[in-house]
Amino acid sequence: MTAHIESKKEDIAEVVLMPGDPLRAKYIAENFLTDYKLVNKVRNMFGYTGYYKGKRVTVFASGMGVPSIGIYSYELYKFYDVKKIIRIGTSGSFNKDIKVLDVVLSEGAYCKSYFDQLFDGNDINYIKSSPSLNENIKTVAKSANIPLKIGKTITSDVFDLYSSSMEKFKANYPEDNYLAVEMEAFGLFYIANRLGKEAACLMTVVDSIYDEKSLTSEEREQSLNQMITLALDSVLL
Repeated sequence: MTAHIESKKEDIAEVVLMPGDPLRAKYIAENFLTDYKLVNKVRNMFGYTGYYKGKRVTVFASGMGVPSIGIYSYELYKFYDVKKIIRIGTSGSFNKDIKVLDVVLSEGAYCKSYFDQLFDGNDINYIKSSPSLNENIKTVAKSANIPLKIGKTITSDVFDLYSSSMEKFKANYPEDNYLAVEMEAFGLFYIANRLGKEAACLMTVVDSIYDEKSLTSEEREQSLNQMITLALDSVLL
C-alpha cells in the first residue's frame, strides 16, 4: 500500500498496461482479461489484475499529465516490483504524414516540463523508451499486419487544441518530424529510466490539424481495441 495505491504487493503483476482513463482500464479488464479482479479504486484510479492468454497482467490507469503518470509509475515500479509498463492512450498530431486512426509507437518523448529537474536535478528535454519492449511491439504489429508509425513524439503540459496559437505551440519544439502529441509519455519514460525498468508508449491518433475526420464512437472503440490487443500480445513475447 502507498499514498495513492491500496493494492497488496501480490495483487500487481510484473507487467502493466497503463491507459490514462480509469474507465478504459475497466473496459480492458472486462473485454480482454479473464479471472480479473479490481485491485485499486483509490481516487477512482482503477486498477485490475487478470489473465490474458494465460499471462498475468495488470491494467492500471494513470490519469492525465506527467505529474499523475509520474506518481503511479513510480509507485508501481518502486514499491510493487513492476518490471514493464506500456502506456496505451490517444494523441493528436500536427504531422502532415500522420492520419486520424494511425497507431504510433513512441521511440522517445520530447518535453519542456520541469519534471526532470524537480525529480532529481537533471535538465533534459528528450528521453527514449525501452528498445526491447519496442521490438516486441514491432514484431507483433508486423505479424498482425498493423501498420505502425514509429518515431519521436511530444509530451505537452497543455492540451494542444486549446493552445491560443498552434504556430506558437509548434515553435516550442526544435524539429518538425514529431509524429504525435500527448501528455504522459515523457514522465513514464523518465521514471523507468531512473529506476532501471522498461517502458513503452502506444497511442492511437484521434485528432489532427491536417485531417478533419470525425470519429464515430464505433470507430474510436475499434481503433483502440486494435492498439490494446497489440499491447497485450506484445507482453506474451
